[in-house]
Amino acid sequence: MKKPVSDEPKGERIAKRMADAGLCSRREAERWIAAGRVSVDGVVLTSPALTVTDTNQVVVDGQLVGGRGKTRLWRYHKPTGLVTTHSDPQGRSTVFSSLPPDLPRVISIGRLDLNSEGLLLLTNSGELARKLESPATGWKRLYRVRAHGRPLPEALASLAKGITVDGMRYGPIEATLERQQGANAWLSVALHEGRNREVRKALESINLTVNRLIRIAYGPFQLDTLEPGEVREVPNKILRDQVGVVENDR
Repeated sequence: MKKPVSDEPKGERIAKRMADAGLCSRREAERWIAAGRVSVDGVVLTSPALTVTDTNQVVVDGQLVGGRGKTRLWRYHKPTGLVTTHSDPQGRSTVFSSLPPDLPRVISIGRLDLNSEGLLLLTNSGELARKLESPATGWKRLYRVRAHGRPLPEALASLAKGITVDGMRYGPIEATLERQQGANAWLSVALHEGRNREVRKALESINLTVNRLIRIAYGPFQLDTLEPGEVREVPNKILRDQVGVVENDR
């Protein structure tokens, strides 16, 4: 006997609602709640332990949070000199303050550090960001790297077995010498996790100092001909073909 279908709206944790609206990550949402920036139905929250439905009115910093819309994805060519954060305590320029004003509120899928450049994926969906950041997705991140030094073939080959640097274990890294240009080497580097400064630290462990790092691909998405600072939306058909349906895709 089939169970009756309930007409009650399904609930979700408030932090997840905020993340799915593209406001921030779930962790950031919990910090915002602790800071008193979030209210539900006129009551300021003090704890993220709350389940909300589409019938609840969620307000963040005085602005009503809309419902979950269509999942969207953009390719962005991040220039150097920008930090991948919504606000920086040191007052440095950020990726999000440099985006076109007609772009909706977005979050990044992964990060590129201050001195790195190239492809950064942006989305309005916290669910999509979590999915594409996960190593379980199996997507390869591809970089072109200029580093000071002369790489030894055996040193580059050793990275393919994984490496431990300062107690941190990194997975296999594929590093191939493209050309030696004076005191600098140009390398093609591919990995699957993309932890904080992973490429720089791994190459430093084999006596190479990175002085330029460009991400040219994240899974099937390419930097291609994007100019620095340029943003292009990924067509919905391509997004579905490459990613499939995510939770809040409507």
